[in-house]
Amino acid sequence: MAPTVYVVILFLCLGLMYPVVTGTFMDKLASKKLCADDDCVYTISLARAEDDYNAPDCRFINIKKGQLIYVYSKLVKEKGAGEFWAGSVYGEQYEDQMGTVGYFPSSLVSEQHVYQKANKTILTTVRGL
Repeated sequence: MAPTVYVVILFLCLGLMYPVVTGTFMDKLASKKLCADDDCVYTISLARAEDDYNAPDCRFINIKKGQLIYVYSKLVKEKGAGEFWAGSVYGEQYEDQMGTVGYFPSSLVSEQHVYQKANKTILTTVRGL
């Protein structure tokens, strides 16, 4: 084989050993969150979006004005940070199936119905948020 073929094979092998994709560090949103249970799986409330919101990264969800959102946790606001809640929305095509879960600004929604109080404080470091 020609020496160039060996060089190409060597670069391919080295490329497989070196990770091509690198992650980006994202700032932590809060140190604590309020939930109804220890795992933050029970619905706290039902909220309605008062305005559209486009998610800035994968931790957040897109919401449209008028859309209903099931709230599972509320991040405890920290100095200089906005207040975010975690919830899920139903997609337009699959209204009877649960949508993607993510964060959204609490200032863009109004609570329509409170199912239970969020009285458990959970450290977000436990869940890696």
